[in-house]
Amino acid sequence: MSNESTSMGSKITIGVLILIIVGSWIYFNSSKVDIITTYDNKIAVIDSAKAKIQAEFIEVSAKADSLTNQNTSLQGDLLDKSNQIQQLKSNISTILRKQNATNTELAEAKALIADLNGKVTNLFADLTKAQAENKDLTAKNEVLTTTNTTLNSNLTATQKEKERLQDIGSTLHASTFSIQALKVKEDGTEKKTSNTRRANTIRLSFQIDKNKITPTGTQDLFVCITGPDGNAFNPSGKINTREDGDKAYSNKVTVKYEQNKELPVSYDIKNIKFTEGEYLVEIYHNGFKIGEGKTKLKKSLF
Repeated sequence: MSNESTSMGSKITIGVLILIIVGSWIYFNSSKVDIITTYDNKIAVIDSAKAKIQAEFIEVSAKADSLTNQNTSLQGDLLDKSNQIQQLKSNISTILRKQNATNTELAEAKALIADLNGKVTNLFADLTKAQAENKDLTAKNEVLTTTNTTLNSNLTATQKEKERLQDIGSTLHASTFSIQALKVKEDGTEKKTSNTRRANTIRLSFQIDKNKITPTGTQDLFVCITGPDGNAFNPSGKINTREDGDKAYSNKVTVKYEQNKELPVSYDIKNIKFTEGEYLVEIYHNGFKIGEGKTKLKKSLF
């Protein structure tokens, strides 16, 4: 009886131990499942938060890239702000590339994204302002360019007009014009005549008036003579006149002019065979006609 009681007690003890072991195993497995489930849930939450942050980062990065791609020639303060944005993007990207980023790191990334978004917004506002200022400056420059063009055109016209007036003002003027037909003998004696047979010289006399603009120095005067037949008389060359175009001249007379002084001029046209009719003598200086005179010769009767 005693042995049976002992045997029964041992069986009960063993049974209890088995129950404890089985219960412990069940509890352990149940706790393990709960831990794994909790861990998985935490990972899912982290992944979800990370994905959301990643999406925000992609959106603000696209805005930043759009600004920098459209404005490749930034300078000064705008360039500094663009560089700060690129550095922030690099820092955020480093965090988000981590496979096991912690909540703290994700929170830091989220804060950096908010900072990045603010910097992108500020840069966009600065660029918009700069573009408006550039547009206004361009418009002002166009107005200034047009004004300068007009001023330069007016200045050129004024300069040309000044040169024209200077040109006209420096042109000499002849007065007290006299033309005489003469018979000059071999001994030098002279006698006025209007007879074509006797006349062998035409003496041209005039005075160059005072001129404050014409500088002291030699000046060329051109004598143009038109004969009774309407043609140039004894031509020796051509000059370009301001009003009459190209004109044949008979003689070029070089005089020594002194500024703002009167200068008497006398010039003889000698040994010329004259015909009956009127002779027109015109004097040109600087392309302008400065004086003229006429003389008439008669046909000789014997």
